Amino acid sequence: MIKFENVSKYYPNDNIAVKSLNLNIRDGEFFVLIGPSGCGKTTTLKMINRLVDISQGTIYINNKKISEYNIHELRWDIGYVLQQIGLFPHMTIEENIAIVPELKKWDKKKVNERITELLESVGLEPDKYRKRKPSELSGGEQQRVGVVRALAGDPKIILMDEPFSALDPISRQKLQQDIVKLQKRIEKTIVFVTHDMQEALALGDRICVMKDGEVVQCDTPTNIISNPKNDFVENFFKSGNAYNTCVLKGEYKVKDLIDIELYNHYKYKTQNNNIIIDDESSFEDLLKLLKDEELILVRHKGQIIGTIDSNNVVKFISMQLEKGGDV
Repeated sequence: MIKFENVSKYYPNDNIAVKSLNLNIRDGEFFVLIGPSGCGKTTTLKMINRLVDISQGTIYINNKKISEYNIHELRWDIGYVLQQIGLFPHMTIEENIAIVPELKKWDKKKVNERITELLESVGLEPDKYRKRKPSELSGGEQQRVGVVRALAGDPKIILMDEPFSALDPISRQKLQQDIVKLQKRIEKTIVFVTHDMQEALALGDRICVMKDGEVVQCDTPTNIISNPKNDFVENFFKSGNAYNTCVLKGEYKVKDLIDIELYNHYKYKTQNNNIIIDDESSFEDLLKLLKDEELILVRHKGQIIGTIDSNNVVKFISMQLEKGGDV
């Protein structure tokens, strides 16, 4: 879907924001860019819709160079959600949402149906919210409108630049949960920038950790936690208490996943090369054994009772994050 090929961004005075970046973002993937301030994650995001010009290299969308697209059509087909939300204060909610569909010359009936559909999808009653102004909404409600406005023109790609960071913890957590549910329905390609490690682990199909304009590790949440590529990745996530809230701090065991049925409950024929873990083993031991796409056999009192894979682990981590606080 989106391919970065040796992409760099230079600013005056030899300031390198992004250096020789190579990435492949898959169709329908929730892809998270994370790293310390100044690492190049927002610049990387903005180069996709040409808000920032590339100094060197090429970005492709569907195997076509972004420079070959009409810039207005490119941006109409890429939704964009900002931290500042950016709703037009003098417009009603329905007028804000209708901007891109009207630029695309959709007929009025189709636009109205789309507004209704989108407001309902994020739990805002259409009849109650259509005619309101942004100032009449809470921060969380405004951000929901910002999300659906980005979806209004039915784009294939959504760019989200720290969209929840200005919200209070409760609103932020609710929106994180809502965006995960929404993504399962709409199946868009989402590129999401955050500085919050817990948010990255809860949302991302893959996480791209950046430092000084370069990719340090691009991997699944499970592998980022269980197999950090180097000390920087490990220390970066530890600094944000990701390990604390991602069950490494607690006394969770493999059987905790089984108790809430987060395992594959079926008979499995053992082989000599199978990795087996007892249900009394720690969650930390499970992470050390687990490799992406690999099944771990779970043993209870000498009997194999099922398997656990990376999907089970990621779901368990997300559930603990949703609870909030120390786990």
